[in-house]
Amino acid sequence: MNRDDAFDYAPLTEPERYELDEGPAYRFDFDRRDFVKTLGGGLLVLMLLDPAEAQQRGGRGARGRSGAAGGADLAARLHVAESGEITVYTSKTEVGQNIRTSLAQAIAEELRVDPLSIKMVMADTDLVPDDGGTAGSRSTPDTAQRLRTAGAAAREALIDLAAAHWKVDRGQLSAADGQIARADTGEAIEYGKLTQGQRLTRTIQGNPPLTPAREWKVAGQSLKKVNGRDVVTGKHQHTADLRLDGMLFGKVLRPPSYGATLVSADTQAAQELPGVTVVRDGDFMGVAAPTELEAERALAEIKAKWRATPQISHKELFDELQRTGGAGGGGRGGATRGGSVERGLAEADVKSEATYTIAYIAHAPLEPRAAVAEWTEGKLTVWTGTQQPARVRGELASAFRIGQDDVRVIVPDTGSGYGGKHTGEAAVEAARISRAAKRPVKLVWTREEEFTWAYFRPAGVITVNGGAKKDGTLTAWDFHNYNSGGSGIRMSYDVPNQVVETHSARSPLRQGSYRGLASAANCFARETHMDDLAHAAGIDPLEFRLKNLRDQRLRAVFVAAAKAFGWEKGQPGKPRGIGLGGGTEKGSYVATCAEVEVDPQGRVKVLRATSAFECGAVVNPDQLENQVEGCMMMGLGGALFEAIEFENGKILNAGFSTYRVPRFRDTPEMEVVLLDRKDLPSAGAGETPIVGIAPAIGNAIFAATGVRLRTLPMAAGGVTMQ
Repeated sequence: MNRDDAFDYAPLTEPERYELDEGPAYRFDFDRRDFVKTLGGGLLVLMLLDPAEAQQRGGRGARGRSGAAGGADLAARLHVAESGEITVYTSKTEVGQNIRTSLAQAIAEELRVDPLSIKMVMADTDLVPDDGGTAGSRSTPDTAQRLRTAGAAAREALIDLAAAHWKVDRGQLSAADGQIARADTGEAIEYGKLTQGQRLTRTIQGNPPLTPAREWKVAGQSLKKVNGRDVVTGKHQHTADLRLDGMLFGKVLRPPSYGATLVSADTQAAQELPGVTVVRDGDFMGVAAPTELEAERALAEIKAKWRATPQISHKELFDELQRTGGAGGGGRGGATRGGSVERGLAEADVKSEATYTIAYIAHAPLEPRAAVAEWTEGKLTVWTGTQQPARVRGELASAFRIGQDDVRVIVPDTGSGYGGKHTGEAAVEAARISRAAKRPVKLVWTREEEFTWAYFRPAGVITVNGGAKKDGTLTAWDFHNYNSGGSGIRMSYDVPNQVVETHSARSPLRQGSYRGLASAANCFARETHMDDLAHAAGIDPLEFRLKNLRDQRLRAVFVAAAKAFGWEKGQPGKPRGIGLGGGTEKGSYVATCAEVEVDPQGRVKVLRATSAFECGAVVNPDQLENQVEGCMMMGLGGALFEAIEFENGKILNAGFSTYRVPRFRDTPEMEVVLLDRKDLPSAGAGETPIVGIAPAIGNAIFAATGVRLRTLPMAAGGVTMQ
């Protein structure tokens, strides 16, 4: 695995690709067009994708799925069976955020049915359209909107069918409780009976009327998890629970350090074990055995020699990022410029210049990576927990040089991702071993493998130089992020003279998406620096922010959080302190206030935290509150103690015994204030709430101790008192 490229797999090497030959270009018989034929009678709603989208997502060139030049893709969205069962199709994955429930609510609102009556078919590349991956908080603003449109189109089509059935004007008809009813007679007919056993297909055209948020009856209400009973009783099967007939268990021989290459391997002892298959492809080596224990024993029998290269440690990390991200390397990303920073600093009465550092942190999902792979007549089927089923299908097709039509990826509801399951490492590994063994293979990463071979949230260095007048008016802002990224980097406050830039750098560890991307890092640096300027000007930190803030939505969450928290009561006095921070990203807004206590040994305890959050119209209040609380706890870990330690290509704390995540005793008293804006479209909520907690804690620590902490994590070893 190339640690510098999250999506790179070593090419098949000619002498050793025996079981991984390209083979014939098979085509499976059961694709989405054939699938819809099996649905029987009822109403099928299709959504039209334009040719450019069909080409981009289908990967079949300009001909699209219709087979005609410039053709478009018709994707099944919703089926109302003659039995009345409603089935909905989407590529979005359920990774603990409960999107299965909120998407069902979106459809149910438009179809006027009980959301528990809806069957959601999700993340099966043979059956569903490609809505893109589950990332970027786009499921609610994008996919839910598409599904609402499909539901509205189905509702209007059913009204048309009822009007034809009764030979009345459709204006006399309405949909409710899975039926179309007549206003004049009160007579009603169930949805399923309207098709009279026919197979009716409707393509969404135009813009069917959607229900305004102010009129929602299903959406906007708290609803329990639609498959919650299956999850808590163990009926639901995660990838690691799956068993196929004749299945073997796979394990992979890992190198001793990143970038190490396999020089030689003596596999004789492993191959002599009963039922064991050993496969090698370049630097990749794995085994399959009848049980997981036997696979581990076989792996232990392989005598391998590796060639390693010297690498830096976490102690040199931040110098390396600045060195490779400076003028001599790395390059610059997107920039925001306005006015003259030099002039703004000259006009400032108070100034602050500082450097902030952000450590790599792990996603630490409850469910490690896992995959079950099966080859059948040249077609590959893989069950795996991923946020990107279409991307993983592409990775598998590329790795084995087969068409994407010959790969099916099925994603069971997965035990968390947090941006860490965008890639298909376990899927590719399981498939490689399965093809060699000619049997289905299950491969489940250990916790150590998950900590070591998955990618991390990017580390970063951020430099900030800002200035303000005595009255608190900002005059200058110079902000540079090295490596961790540009998400959430835009200056939230009004300042006439500013430069905001990202600089790419050479990362010594593999890095990728993480909940909120770089927003947590950029918000931490920005909100900490704003606190510095407020104190330097002698102005209350909340007042200072509001003075420089014209964004009314961001103002609203700051005001709401401060009110609920009791900010007006002032600082509680040492060893306690209060602080706040906030920001906007992904179309939503958050502000967080926190109170901490620092004991004489420098240990930090977060006593309470309040977050006000606004993401437009709220779809499911309880679910949204859970998301915000989850973000607050996850952000607390990155704020106080989570950090990957590494040296010479090895992770030094690859387990929960040495990698500190928040525990029950770390949980503060939490309050969530939801601002329900029914006048605005619903935005995503899985990421933005994480950004406010770290600066709120850091600013509270400063208030309690006078010590300003500018590194994440801030208190892994406690606060060193001045």
